[in-house]
Amino acid sequence: MPAEFDPLTSTLRPATDAIITLRVIKSFEYRTERNLILKDIDLTMTTVGDLLELAKKCIMTQGVFRAFRNVEYNTLKLYTKAHGSKTTNLIINLENDDWILPDHSKTLQECGIENETEISLFNRTLYEAYKLNPVEKW
Repeated sequence: MPAEFDPLTSTLRPATDAIITLRVIKSFEYRTERNLILKDIDLTMTTVGDLLELAKKCIMTQGVFRAFRNVEYNTLKLYTKAHGSKTTNLIINLENDDWILPDHSKTLQECGIENETEISLFNRTLYEAYKLNPVEKW
């Protein structure tokens, strides 16, 4: 089959068995983030609140996130979908605040989340402060 007819990788897995990448952001200014890969996510049944709780549990139990445990993670925001364009800001998409997932009772599928979607996880207060003064430090 010619390459132009190959299915996108984001459509190869069913919505009941998706892979989601969470970009756990500790610091916007210092661009401190670590990816949390979540497999076997049922987008049709998992709510935004469920995903938030699962992420918090992983952060508290996985040793690789030890340095990230002092932040109160309370917000999820779409970063990019598979095969979509990415923002020029390497830490978070500052545009499109309508991509924040405020309704914790909606399923991920209802929010437009697909297989291989990247979602930012962060503290909303720190995000709002960074938006007012998006200066990166070293």
